[in-house]
Amino acid sequence: MSGISVVPRTTASDAGRPGLPVASGRETAGEVWRLSHGYRLRLAATGVLGIVSTGVDLVVSVAIGSLVDHVRAGTASLATVLTTTVVMALSAVLGAAGTALTIVLATRVYHSLLATLRERLVGRAMTLPQHLVERAGTGDLISRSSDDVTAVADAAPAVIPVLTLTLFTIVVSLGGLAALEWPYAVAFTVVLPVYALAVRWYLRVGLGVYRAERTAMSARAQQIHESQRGYATVLGFGLGEQRHRAVMTDSWRVATQSLRARTVLSMLNARLNLGECLSLAAVLVVGFVLVDHGASTVGGATTAMLLVLRLLGPVNQLLLVVDTLQSALASLSRMIGIATLPLGPSDAPARAASTAVHLDEVSFRYGEGPRVLDDITLTVPSGQRVAVVGVSGAGKTTLAGVVAGTHLPEAGKVTRPSRTAMITQEVHVFAGTLRDNLTLAAPTATDHDLHAALEATGATPLLGLLPDRLDTPLGVGGHPLTDAQAQQLALARLLLTDADLVILDEATAEAGSTDAGQLDRAADAVLAGRTAVVVAHRLSQAAACDRIMVMERGRVIETGTHGELVEAGGVYAGLWAAWEAAR
Repeated sequence: MSGISVVPRTTASDAGRPGLPVASGRETAGEVWRLSHGYRLRLAATGVLGIVSTGVDLVVSVAIGSLVDHVRAGTASLATVLTTTVVMALSAVLGAAGTALTIVLATRVYHSLLATLRERLVGRAMTLPQHLVERAGTGDLISRSSDDVTAVADAAPAVIPVLTLTLFTIVVSLGGLAALEWPYAVAFTVVLPVYALAVRWYLRVGLGVYRAERTAMSARAQQIHESQRGYATVLGFGLGEQRHRAVMTDSWRVATQSLRARTVLSMLNARLNLGECLSLAAVLVVGFVLVDHGASTVGGATTAMLLVLRLLGPVNQLLLVVDTLQSALASLSRMIGIATLPLGPSDAPARAASTAVHLDEVSFRYGEGPRVLDDITLTVPSGQRVAVVGVSGAGKTTLAGVVAGTHLPEAGKVTRPSRTAMITQEVHVFAGTLRDNLTLAAPTATDHDLHAALEATGATPLLGLLPDRLDTPLGVGGHPLTDAQAQQLALARLLLTDADLVILDEATAEAGSTDAGQLDRAADAVLAGRTAVVVAHRLSQAAACDRIMVMERGRVIETGTHGELVEAGGVYAGLWAAWEAAR
C-alpha cells in the first residue's frame, strides 16, 4: 500500500468548489497500520497459515515433476503412480482448506478494520464545522459516507481472496524455484522489474484517475441532492430543465472519468502480458540450458515451469480485480481524509469566561462574494436576550451563524460560551421514537425529564395524540407531525441540552396564526434565564427581548430597547408601525 504515497494529501474539487481533504498514500497506509494495532497478532497468524497452505498446495507441482523423472527413467510403476496421485490429492485438499481458512480470517480482520474506520468517519463527520461542509458541498460528504464506504466494503469478496492468494503464492513459488535450482529463481526475478514498473505506473496514474472518478461522482451527488432538497424552489421558478442539464453534465463527467479508468486498466493488462511472456520464456530457456548441461532433470524443469504457471495464475486473477482494488484504495483515502481530519482552531470557538457573547469588528462573506456582515460589534450580557430584525437579505441569518460558530468570520473575533445550541427555521424530525428524538440532546435524561421538557414547551397534548406516547415512531414511516409540533419537539430538545447560549433563527416562523402564541410561549420557556440571540420574524418576539438590533445590508443601524426604538422614529419604528397595522 505504501506504493500509493506518490499522491499528495489534497482536496477534491468540483466546478471550482474546494472539497474535503483526501489522505495521501502515506497517510492512508499509516492510518491503516494504526487501525490494525489490535489485530496484528491475528494478521501474523493468518500470514503463517497462508504460507503453509500455499506451500502444501505447491506439492502438486513437485509431484508431477517427480513423476516425469520416473517415466523418463522407466521406474514409473503402478504403485509410484498411485502414491503420487494420493499425495497430489491430499496436498490439493489440505492446501485448498488452508487457503480458504486464510481468506476467511483475512476477511474478518478486513471487515473489523472497516467497521472501526466507518465509525470514526461518521463520528468525525458529525463534528465537522458547518462552514467546511458548506464550502465543500454536502454531496461530497454524503458520497464519502455512502458510495465510498460501499466501494471499500464491496471490494472485500473480490479482492481479498485474490490478493491473499497472490501474495503467498509469490513468496512460496520463488522459494520453491530457488530450492530446485537457483538459476530458475534468478530467471524469474530478472523479469520482475517488468511487473514492478507496470504496477508502479498503474499506481501512479490509476489512483489519480480513480480519485477523479470518485470526485465526479461526488459532484453528481451534490447536484442531485441540491435538486431534491430544493424541489419546491425548482418547480416554483421553472428550473427543472436547468437542473436536468447540470445533472447530465456531471453524469457525462462521471462517464468520461470511468472510461479513462478502463483505458488505464487495459494498458496495464498489456504491460503485464508482456511480463508473463518474458517470465515463461526466461524459465524455459534456463531449464533447457540446465538440462542440456546435466545440472537439472526434465522433471525439475517441468516443476519449475509449473511453479511459474502456478504463480502467473493468481497474478492474472489479480488483473481482473485490480481496478476494484484501485477504486477501493481511492475511496479509502477519501474516507481516511475525513476520519483523520484534526480538530483545528477553526473547530473550537473561543470560550467566554461567562455566558456572555462578544463580537468584535466581525466581517463575513460567502466565498469570493461581497461582504454579508460588515464590521459588526455586539455584546450580549449573560442572561439577556437580544433580538435581530431587518428586511430580507439584511444579514440576520448569517449573523446567527457566526454567533453559533457555524460560519467563521473573515475578520474580527467572536467569543461565546462552550455550550451553545441553535434552532433554525428548518427543524428536523429524526426517524425513531419520540423518546429517541428527545434523548439525542440528553442521552441520560429520564422519562420525568422528557415529560418536563414537553410540558414546558406546551407539547404535552402531543403525547395524547401519539398511540404509544414516548415510544411512538416518528419521522419517515412514522407518525406525522405538523410544522408547529415539529417546532415544539425541537424546542423541547433544545431545553434538554441546558445550553448557556441559545440562538433562535426564525425558529417559529413557520407557525400559523393559531400556533404563533403557543410557540412564542414555548420559546420563552426555553430562553428563560439564558443568554439568547433571537432572529425575529415576528416583531412581537423582538418586543419581548431586552434589546433589539436592526440590521441593514450587513450593518447594525439601530440598537436599543423596544420602547427606545419606537420613540426614536427610525427604521424599527416604521417596521413596528407596519406590523401593528397588519395585525
